[in-house]
Amino acid sequence: MNNELPKTKIDERIGIEYHLEGDYYIPNLAMPKQEKIILNKYGRMRLKYLKEYKKADYTIMLMNGTLNAHLKEIQETADTRVQQIITELKTKSNLTENMKNTDMLYWVGTMNSIKAQAEEIVFSELIYV
Repeated sequence: MNNELPKTKIDERIGIEYHLEGDYYIPNLAMPKQEKIILNKYGRMRLKYLKEYKKADYTIMLMNGTLNAHLKEIQETADTRVQQIITELKTKSNLTENMKNTDMLYWVGTMNSIKAQAEEIVFSELIYV
């Protein structure tokens, strides 16, 4: 008489498949496949914020497989928004490309200030929400 246990079994009630390890059935649980993305500055900042301050949201997105899509959307939106704000602030400050040739230090200082302002706006709108 053959008393061997089947190598795999499926619990029909909840739809989980199990595999045999030794004398125990272990559930075959796996995370859903996620798109591979390369995170830029804004994506990494959002990920860090979620991990540290929004742990429930981070865990839910991770388990649902939506975390990478969320991070990709945030970083693309942040990049676009920063460029848009920089353009608006350059126009308001009357900063021109010609100033780069005439007074380079003033131009660089003003551009650094404008970029910092734009990033602070994006941080408060998208990253740290």
